[in-house]
Amino acid sequence: MELQLYQIDTFTDELFKGNPAGVCPLDHWISDELMLSIASENNLSETAFFVYLNNTFNIRWFTPFAEVDLCGHATLASAFVLFNCMNYKNDTIIFSSRSGELIVKKQGNYLQMDFPSQKPIQCATPAYLTEGLAKTPQHILKGADYIVVYENEEDIISINPDFLILKKVQTRGVCVTAPGNGVDFVSRFFAPGLGVNEDPVCGSAHCELVPYWADRLNKTKLSAQQLSKRGGKLNCELSKDRVLISGQAKLYLDGKIKVL
Repeated sequence: MELQLYQIDTFTDELFKGNPAGVCPLDHWISDELMLSIASENNLSETAFFVYLNNTFNIRWFTPFAEVDLCGHATLASAFVLFNCMNYKNDTIIFSSRSGELIVKKQGNYLQMDFPSQKPIQCATPAYLTEGLAKTPQHILKGADYIVVYENEEDIISINPDFLILKKVQTRGVCVTAPGNGVDFVSRFFAPGLGVNEDPVCGSAHCELVPYWADRLNKTKLSAQQLSKRGGKLNCELSKDRVLISGQAKLYLDGKIKVL
């Protein structure tokens, strides 16, 4: 079997920046085992697979180790492929996913994702978290991930996690965040339990970060930057129970894979 495969750098307007995602459009669903094998072979933080069914693009995401319920950058990459590589003519794409309906709109050079807001709540410090980060935070909150809040951008840059310890934390991921110097807030995202020590830019974490920072800064439109080695920039907005996340993307790879 021969399948189309794209690799897209997301949340950036430059190649080799932002977060790379694999995108594999399908005519019909293949087995979960094969999708996981493809994602593992790609060795990217996520590979997205989608099938067009009943006027909706059904989308799923896999890390090299597991399927996940929500992924922002691979959704952005999938929309980029549809708009720029597969001649999708409308300005809006509706994806159906484990996390409900996800909408992506084309807005000039940007793609705006409409995702569910997932406001985190204050929680007790879980075992291994502070030890794994080796830096005591100001606050710890829990949503789909642990949101760990520090005083300033320099704190986020200086964090050097012990991933063997951090892997013991029972959660999808750990997101560290603080006020930014040139943006409203900055972050980094670690998910060693899913085989992704540091995700270069995690769009889905901003479903949790945006409601937190919107409350704290008393504003609904926010600029964000992820401080990974590759880096990435996001424009965000809290709109009632939804989070709007906008970014750019660049095509890196357009090819075929032979899987059977």
